[in-house]
Amino acid sequence: MYRQWGWVPQFPELVEWGGDWFEGASPDWHGDPMIGNHVASVAAEAIRKGITDFDVETLYEGLRKNALEGTMIPWRAGAAREPDRFYAEHGYFPALAPGEKEKYPYIDDGWEKRQAVSVTLEHSYDDWCLARIARYLGRDEDCELFLQRSRNYLNLWNPEIGYFAPRNERGEWIEPFDPQLSDGFGARSYFAEVNACVHVFHVQHDIPRLIALTGGPEAFVRRLDESFTRGPRLDKWKFMGRMPDATGLQGLIPAGNEPAFHIPWLYNYAGAAWKTQHRVRQIADIWFDDRPTGLSGDDDGGALTAWYVFAAMGFYPVDPASGEYALSTPIFERVEIALPGGRSFVIEAPGASKVNKYIRAARLDGKPLERPFLTHEQIVRGGVLRLELASRPCPDCFR
Repeated sequence: MYRQWGWVPQFPELVEWGGDWFEGASPDWHGDPMIGNHVASVAAEAIRKGITDFDVETLYEGLRKNALEGTMIPWRAGAAREPDRFYAEHGYFPALAPGEKEKYPYIDDGWEKRQAVSVTLEHSYDDWCLARIARYLGRDEDCELFLQRSRNYLNLWNPEIGYFAPRNERGEWIEPFDPQLSDGFGARSYFAEVNACVHVFHVQHDIPRLIALTGGPEAFVRRLDESFTRGPRLDKWKFMGRMPDATGLQGLIPAGNEPAFHIPWLYNYAGAAWKTQHRVRQIADIWFDDRPTGLSGDDDGGALTAWYVFAAMGFYPVDPASGEYALSTPIFERVEIALPGGRSFVIEAPGASKVNKYIRAARLDGKPLERPFLTHEQIVRGGVLRLELASRPCPDCFR
């Protein structure tokens, strides 16, 4: 697609929604969905897992062009425009104040809007992925450039309120700013389908720094707890009327929308693995079943289904490009993953149930597992992960 079009799509698809939105396309092609440069994540994960039988150089060339010469404007594609040039200079996508009229005709001011904070956070992650690809290709200067850009998310951290927040072209924080409702239908002036309460956790490539920003591990765990237990200040039906993508809502975390998928697994990074085990199982039990209503939102590209498969097996790729999976408790007593060459990776969890959902001990091929994580290498070489489960939390496990 890059060779034919001159840009790498943000997803492996182009859409026909809403008119002819970008330059250099045939009349039959109309847009590039959502935001980000996310094929960078697909490519970086493939390389990390040893899948390199594709033209890495050419794909990297296209992804690099996207990042440095392309537009970041939601649901647009093609060459960089004024807000993109601002981003390149200042390290964040500029936002408008509530009610401020959009001055660029090529930005959709009726529906998708700027999504300024999400654009900055998503591209920070994608640039992290590009840095990993550049390192693989031996392009050290590019690697350093994209590592620097991967820290752009810090430019929108407002320590006074403890959220990633929008800033205008003058560098000022947007006021008023409501972390729950933000501005625009679905908070789209500043976020992509979610609000600041969800995107405060959207730094999958630099979680230790995120934990430090929130005050350290204990404060981070409290922040996670409050996010799942403290609901919107509006009546829920009113909140959902403003935030219709917030499906599967627990507290302020929407189990049914992709930006929240990784959040219950984050306890593992702050020394509270048992809370990941509790929360993942709770979400799976409440929001997923085999009835017509058994998916809690829009199963974009099979995303909800994939989340449930990972949850049922008991591990999840919080940062896919890292090659590491955060551990939880499987739903099944035995899971077997078939591998090439007749090998298999087996997860044994005798007595697994809605009650026995806490890990008391974990052994990989007979040796204690010291961290609540699995690596790609541990899985693909085959073996047995045996979990000893209990009905009560085991806070000291993995410590």
